[in-house]
Amino acid sequence: MTRLATEFWVHAYIKRLELQNIPAYVMAHGDNTAGAVLVKLATLDGQACLMHRTYDLQSGELSWVEMSTGPETEVDNLIVKQRSFDPDLWVIEVENSNGEHFLGQD
Repeated sequence: MTRLATEFWVHAYIKRLELQNIPAYVMAHGDNTAGAVLVKLATLDGQACLMHRTYDLQSGELSWVEMSTGPETEVDNLIVKQRSFDPDLWVIEVENSNGEHFLGQD
C-alpha cells in the first residue's frame, strides 16, 4: 500500500475544510513525510474533541478514532503531553460549532 506524505495529506485536508468554509490551522508542524497527525475539533463552546488515526492490523483499515473529549483546556493539555513524547507529531485545529470535521471520508 502506498502512503501519502504527511505534509501532502495535511494540506489536502485543510483545503477540503476550506472548501466547506470550516477554519482549520496547523498548530504544530511535524515530520513532513511520516509524522503522525492529531486533529483537534474545537466546537467553539469551550469543548473539544481530539482524534487520531489508527491502523487495524487484521483488516488493514485506517480509521479516525476519538482520543479525548471534554473541556478545550484539558484537550490542549493532552496535546502538549503527546507532543513531549513525539516531536514529529502534527496537530491540526478545526473550528466548527456543528462538529463537522470530514475525517474518514478519504
